[in-house]
Amino acid sequence: MPRNWKTVEGQGLVEYALILVLVAVVVIVILLLLGPAIGNIFSNIVDSLNPTATLTPTPAS
Repeated sequence: MPRNWKTVEGQGLVEYALILVLVAVVVIVILLLLGPAIGNIFSNIVDSLNPTATLTPTPAS
């Protein structure tokens, strides 16, 4: 019985695409959950490297 190779290759391509989408969704969810915590860690590192810097408000025009 002859095999239709196009459908076999297409099926594998769809499976790889579904795995890629699943990985992307997982990464996005992790970044949404851990994003603020990671931002705070980097802010603390920057503050510890330059403790004398203060924010000065800019005058309104």
